[in-house]
Amino acid sequence: MKVHLPYGKTKITLELSERVTVLSAEVEYPKALARSEISRALANPIGTPSLSELLMKKKPRTVAITISDSTRAVPNKVFMPEILKTLKDSGVPSEAVTIIVGTGMHRPSTTAELEELLGPEIIQKYTVIDHTADDPETLSKVSDTPYVAVNKIFAEADFRVVTGFIEPHFMAGYSGGRKGVCPAMVDLHTIQRFHGFRTLSNPLAKEGVLEGNPCHSAALEVAQAVGVDFLFNVAINREKEIVGIYCGDLEKAHARGCADIALWSGVKLTQKYDFVITNGGGYPLDQNFYQTVKGMCMALPALHDKSTLLVVSSCAQQLGSPEYTDLMKKYDGRWQEFLEDIEAHSDTTAKDQWELQMQCRVLERIGSKRLLFFSDEMNFTLQKQSNVSPILGDKAVGQRLQETIDRICHENPKASIAVIPDGPYAMLLE
Repeated sequence: MKVHLPYGKTKITLELSERVTVLSAEVEYPKALARSEISRALANPIGTPSLSELLMKKKPRTVAITISDSTRAVPNKVFMPEILKTLKDSGVPSEAVTIIVGTGMHRPSTTAELEELLGPEIIQKYTVIDHTADDPETLSKVSDTPYVAVNKIFAEADFRVVTGFIEPHFMAGYSGGRKGVCPAMVDLHTIQRFHGFRTLSNPLAKEGVLEGNPCHSAALEVAQAVGVDFLFNVAINREKEIVGIYCGDLEKAHARGCADIALWSGVKLTQKYDFVITNGGGYPLDQNFYQTVKGMCMALPALHDKSTLLVVSSCAQQLGSPEYTDLMKKYDGRWQEFLEDIEAHSDTTAKDQWELQMQCRVLERIGSKRLLFFSDEMNFTLQKQSNVSPILGDKAVGQRLQETIDRICHENPKASIAVIPDGPYAMLLE
């Protein structure tokens, strides 16, 4: 049988034996929604009056709209024109609107990325800025205990709109909702606390779990303190088309979306597997190793302590931030020491240490020798420094992956083998 794995902007096609189990959701995503459904949703939101009613009642002089950064496949260009049209029709001029890219601690957006996110027409007509978590001049305090500061323009706007999409999230249960504020729009220390050692050591900080999840609780508390006037979240299918719209009240609309995503992405497991094949999610998520860790962690429920995990990911932008790159080089082959160090200094959190801590969940289960990594775009030296076992060679990445799978099947005729085509977007249910 043929199975397609996303890889950058392309796909890798694998020829697999019928003995390989394909781990996909039993419930298919619904058909893509027509654009007219966007305006219908804005007029009939969940838990609030329509967006136009809210605007007419509040008569805001300033409006701030958050969007996700370029690492997220949010179809902003599809729904943003309808939101902006509603603002205009409700008496809010374009000069009163600021669109803020919720970068969290990710790098600033390039001009090309902004055009890809919103399209040139919106960029030319509206003020579009990046959030800067480490610049106190751009932040506004909302809490002293603990200290929390939020993007100043967002916090001081008369009307605040949060956008994004909902997917399973390997730390916070699900993305979307409150995450559009925290960590996307908060100060450096709040982001570090959100991703701190103790928070991520909690077993409930995982995909599909909201109740008792410390990541979810911390993010929601911050979002509630700041105040969100209107949420606009979507669900997307494998082709990045909108299949669900969840707008209105921050908590109610988000909860409705999480319930649908649990149904559409949930994969029931009947066993753990000796060999599991997964991916980084394709473009734009798999553009660096930092984001690829999500696919590794989402495969954890299918792994026992003797399993081998095969991960294919583009990583055209290499490891990630300079800080993350330095961290990975520092702890090359010494991930156990890394865990000891961050536990001993748990009151401080270095930038991006949380991603290596999450990778260590996989390493604690199977070790680095059984974490096989395939990429053509990522520098070979960096691959060797990433606590994985890179499968290198002159042949193209798809061929190396295919040959490795064929060898595994030949050498392990009784082994159980599974493939996760949706990678980080599939939620494995034990």
